Parts: sequence; structure tokens; C-alpha cells
Amino acid sequence: MSVNQTMWIVDAFTSQPFRGNAAAICVLDAFPADEKMQLVALQNQLSETAYLVKTAPRRYSLRWFTPEAEVNLCGHATLAATHMLVQSGEVQKGDVVTYDTLSGALKAKVLEKGVELDFPTLPGTPVKPPAALNALGVDIVACEKNHDNYLVEVKDFETLIECKPNFKKLVKMDLQGVIVTAAKDAPGFDFASRYFCPILGINEDPVTGSAHCFLAPYWAKKLSKNAFHALQASKGYGILDVKLAGERTLITGNCVTTLKTPSPFIKTKVSSC
Repeated sequence: MSVNQTMWIVDAFTSQPFRGNAAAICVLDAFPADEKMQLVALQNQLSETAYLVKTAPRRYSLRWFTPEAEVNLCGHATLAATHMLVQSGEVQKGDVVTYDTLSGALKAKVLEKGVELDFPTLPGTPVKPPAALNALGVDIVACEKNHDNYLVEVKDFETLIECKPNFKKLVKMDLQGVIVTAAKDAPGFDFASRYFCPILGINEDPVTGSAHCFLAPYWAKKLSKNAFHALQASKGYGILDVKLAGERTLITGNCVTTLKTPSPFIKTKVSSC
């Protein structure tokens, strides 16, 4: 099947199948109706389904959908999309792919091993934790917010792992999601994090590249460094290398293809039982 006839399932920010964060990738000749893309994302029940339309050599329009809504930035599905383009022969090692998105033009560089994403840095400002964050059930050391998310620091890695949010209460927060993070005792990493976004139909996202656009400037201030080996400590267990470069955040990771299946956008006869 050609790349436009296939939906790929790719695990991002991992070198092991069925770890990291899975994304579905569809390459299209043109974007269908938003309702159709949302229905396919709902059916997939993955954190993200990404849709690409080629506009020029090594340039694509890219959109991301959770099971509940379209989002303006997604790291793991962009990483997965670039991996898919390499695996299908559309791009080669050393190439830089440009994606036109709701967050502007984003670049992905194909490395000898892995892919480096060039994303906007999304710093926050300190705030008093809103009442909805009591649903996290942890003592909050510090809290910041940016346009989309809250960031909550907890005292250590054990507290991070033991965090068990009340999602029925957490869904009432006024932003898209909340990043919970700790540096103390993170095993072999500069910091670790988890990301909760029930409002988007994802109680816990396994690995969230875009969250590190907020985490990088936060921990740069705390740790007095700009390069980080980071862990997203979900059950998916994602590993990211992150570098703060002023207004840009560079995020590097690996991917594994786990499934290729006919695209849901191929016209076929519908059968029922």
C-alpha cells in the first residue's frame, strides 16, 4: 500500500514496542471534514491521531486530534509522523521536515538515530494553585501556568509516582491539563514528570513532548542548566532529551512502528454483520 493508503501506529519517545506513547498517522491528499477526522480519532482511542497533507518536498500541513478535540501542539505525534515519513522513504536521514500547524511552522530534523523536534518554548508564570488542583492529592511545592497548562512541582520522585488524581474533580480545572514534576531522586534523569488532561479525553497522557516546552524553562531556572535527560513516568515510560535554546525548545526521541493498516479514508465497500 502507498503511504496515502495506510494508517500507521507508532510508539513515540521509546525504542521498545508498546512503550512510550502511541499515535496514529494518516497522510492525506487533502484534509476531510473536521467531523470525519474527529470520528477517526475517537475510534482510534489513542492520545493523538495526526493528519498530514504534503504541500511541498519535505513540507506538510499537520493537524492533531485527541479522542475529544483538536489540539494546537503535540510533540509525540509529530515525532511519530517524522518517523513514519522516514520509514516510508518520503524523507531521509539528515533531512529537515517542516510542518505547518496551529502553532506555526515546526521543524523536525532526522538524526542518525532518532528525531529532533524544534518547538516553541512555552514558559509559565508563578500562580497560586487553583482549588481544582486539590484533586491531585499531593502537596504542591510550586505552581506555574501558561496559556494551556498548569505545572505543579512536588517534593520528590516517589510523590510523583504515587500521585493518584481524582479525575472527576480534576476535569473542572480551567486549563487544558496539568503537568506534575519532580527532580529529587529521579532515577538517572534530570527530572521526571506526568501529564493529566481529562478535559481532552485523556486522563493521563503516556508521554507528552509539548509539555517539555514548559518543563524546560521551568527546570532551567531551578537547576541552572539548559540540557536535560527527562523521564515521563507514566506506565508507558517515555524518555526524552531536551535542550532549551531561548525561544525554542529542542526535543529528541526515538520511535517504533507497531502496526500498519489500511487508511480509514480509503473508499471501500461497507459490510455489516
